[in-house]
Amino acid sequence: MGVYIWKKTSHSILLGVNAMVYKIKYHEDADVLSVILKGKGKLSHAEEVGDVIVHFDKNGQPLFMEILRASKIIPLMVEGLAKKEVTVA
Repeated sequence: MGVYIWKKTSHSILLGVNAMVYKIKYHEDADVLSVILKGKGKLSHAEEVGDVIVHFDKNGQPLFMEILRASKIIPLMVEGLAKKEVTVA
């Protein structure tokens, strides 16, 4: 798996993982990390699980996700991944 940073600005990056490119933006004032998964599409609905909100199109495909309380959640996610304690169901 190849991970590449394509472009970095003060508040966002374009991150490439294999053939996919994601725009990641941190909203410091709200402490929210947004990850745009699909460049275009019409928002249909969102589902919230804890501190993560995923926004979907009418076909159920994820368009983008938001991680609330990002400054606290992201370090915990990274720590859990490093310890291999994160479970994906």
